Amino acid sequence: MAMPQNSTRENGFCFTQPLDFSCPSPRPGEAGRTSGAVGGRDGCSTPLSNGIASSGAPSPSDSCAEPLCTPTPADEETPFEEGIKYVSAEGEELACGWGGFTPGCLQLCNTSKGVLFFLCVASFLQGMTVNGFINTVITSIERRFDLRSYQSGLIASSYDIAACVCLTFVSYFGGNGHKPRWLGWGVLVMGLGSLLFALPHFTTGQYETRSAAEVGVCGGNQSLPCSQAASSISGYRFVFMLGQFLHGMGATPLYTLGVTYLDENVKTNYSPVYIAVFYTAAILGPAAGYLVGGMFLNIYTEIGREIDIAPENTLWVGAWWIGFLGAGAASLLISIPILGYPQRLPGSQRYIVMRVSEAHQLKDGSHKKASDPDFGKTVKDLPRSVLLLLKNPTFIFLCLAGATEATLIAGMSTFGPKFLESQFSLSASEAATFFGYLVVPAGGGGTFLGGFLVNKFKLRCSGIIKLCLLCTVSSLLAILVFFIHCPNMPMAGVTQTYDGSALPGGHLNLTAACNAQCGCLQETYSPVCGTDGIMYYSPCHAGCKKVSENLRNGKKVYQVCSCIDNALLPSPGGAEAGKCTSSCAKRPLLLCFMFVVILFTFLSSIPALTATLRCVSDRQRSFALGIQWIVVRTLGGIPGPIAFGSMIDKSCLLWQDQCGEQGSCYVYQNSAMSRYTLVAGLVYKVLGTTFFIVACLLYKPPPPESAPGSSDASENGTSDLQEQKPSLPAEEDI
Repeated sequence: MAMPQNSTRENGFCFTQPLDFSCPSPRPGEAGRTSGAVGGRDGCSTPLSNGIASSGAPSPSDSCAEPLCTPTPADEETPFEEGIKYVSAEGEELACGWGGFTPGCLQLCNTSKGVLFFLCVASFLQGMTVNGFINTVITSIERRFDLRSYQSGLIASSYDIAACVCLTFVSYFGGNGHKPRWLGWGVLVMGLGSLLFALPHFTTGQYETRSAAEVGVCGGNQSLPCSQAASSISGYRFVFMLGQFLHGMGATPLYTLGVTYLDENVKTNYSPVYIAVFYTAAILGPAAGYLVGGMFLNIYTEIGREIDIAPENTLWVGAWWIGFLGAGAASLLISIPILGYPQRLPGSQRYIVMRVSEAHQLKDGSHKKASDPDFGKTVKDLPRSVLLLLKNPTFIFLCLAGATEATLIAGMSTFGPKFLESQFSLSASEAATFFGYLVVPAGGGGTFLGGFLVNKFKLRCSGIIKLCLLCTVSSLLAILVFFIHCPNMPMAGVTQTYDGSALPGGHLNLTAACNAQCGCLQETYSPVCGTDGIMYYSPCHAGCKKVSENLRNGKKVYQVCSCIDNALLPSPGGAEAGKCTSSCAKRPLLLCFMFVVILFTFLSSIPALTATLRCVSDRQRSFALGIQWIVVRTLGGIPGPIAFGSMIDKSCLLWQDQCGEQGSCYVYQNSAMSRYTLVAGLVYKVLGTTFFIVACLLYKPPPPESAPGSSDASENGTSDLQEQKPSLPAEEDI
């Protein structure tokens, strides 16, 4: 979208529509004045300082296709030396529709709130698919297609790789092009990626598995042979990678062009609220993905086929593909209305006219190059655009701060459930549920609250950066809660010996006299909780010889366990499938402070994004967001889980044994896990705090006289330009 340009070329402030100087030219000696007189529909009759277009009387929301100021014969007789009128760009279409098909009923949605609704649906679908369904079904896909963990990791990483490859191209050319078309085609590509991801289910044969058998008891261990040949269906991982690549390509315009399109078509002080609502929908998407995806996994993958194994069985594969079919179809449908939106919304021109530039001022004045209407339209300007952003220290340090926050968010979202599972001795599903209870209100509420605070206090760029700094310091203090931890539940052969004495860390001794004759295999990990309050590696390692036909609380009950003492009877005790319940008294404190950490981390996200939009020139906003996303993904999103994972792995007590090869970690030492999490959190929070401080100190706002209508602005930027112009048509309240 061509940005506006001031006729005097001062301050780099601009107007999209061509300027028509129909009134007499300024008198000699007054050419440098910035005050102007712009009237309503009846003519240029209302003088207004600072050259801001204003109506003499309230009028309906004018379509930008009509002149904002139309001269009358009386104007020709009255010498208004600063008279300006604005006419629409030639051939610009502001109606909502597809080509020549623009029915009147569609124009009801041709508003900023209509755009917000469809973009929220698109971001919700993206979050539900990529951050919800993928994480939920990855284990089922590994089991169904014989994939190893590193192969499934490549599938997950394909999304970020595609985004990094496409961000520069999409943000640069899309930012200067027709944004809704880029957005619509992106959502359509994302939908095709979801359909492609589900395709392997329909092109492979039926999933075959052994019938349910009594495994794990003493003398009855069964395991798959280690010398299995690699399955040919593992090649489907490339189809999954391509599907994820399409997800990444399609989502790239959503969080760059979508944000700037919203920002350009609403009041400056409403922009953070709109963006916050948009991002809140993106955060609620993964929560829905976990819930809906988990529900589908309780349905057997071969729908309608009779099977005698339960979802708790390690051989069970759920209907992982249903969610992708639904999300793909919904994405294809939602792309149609997005493609119908115009390049800019009717009535949005007045917000551009009223906008105050807050771009960081470079000492050499090179930031004014971005105000040229022809800047950025060709690939030749790409190096200059990158150079302008690299010379903007505020932008650079905001990107680095965003990368540190993204590292924490990516690390905590990946390993947060694992932390809760270990600390509170929960099952994986219980830990995921607990973590969902934390993330949905803290993450979603923090995201919306951040945008609301910027709007409520009408913060300028410097004030927004200070708000980000305050949030980061608050979460830094709250993260100190990881000094405390819950003790490990006692586990025979891992944390203590079978006779109850302490066992040095890293030294396993799973064999004892009570289970020596059972022939237990270490590959079969199925923890049970004995009646003595001690956990055992498996029913076999507890010496259990029988399985009760009756369930207790929905769990299997094992009997005649020779390693478990029965305090009431001389006969051996029993055990119940699953981990022993932890009675850690520190659980409420840990959960409370984790909530605070998540809340303040997400609270700074929308203010930081708003500051990024404001510290660069208007014509570089989309491209700046693209560059920021590249920095955030390459320095934060991609390495974040790796950094946190390597730190947490150092606290592992019991590793999985896959036919002599080390697999995933079964049991962590809680004290070490808390300590390493604290170290990682402190390092990244201190770095984030430092980057926000430097960004705040180096930010150089435009001088007051360069911002129309900003002469009365207070030092902290709490005044709002729109409120100083009551004669302008007011935007309806949100």
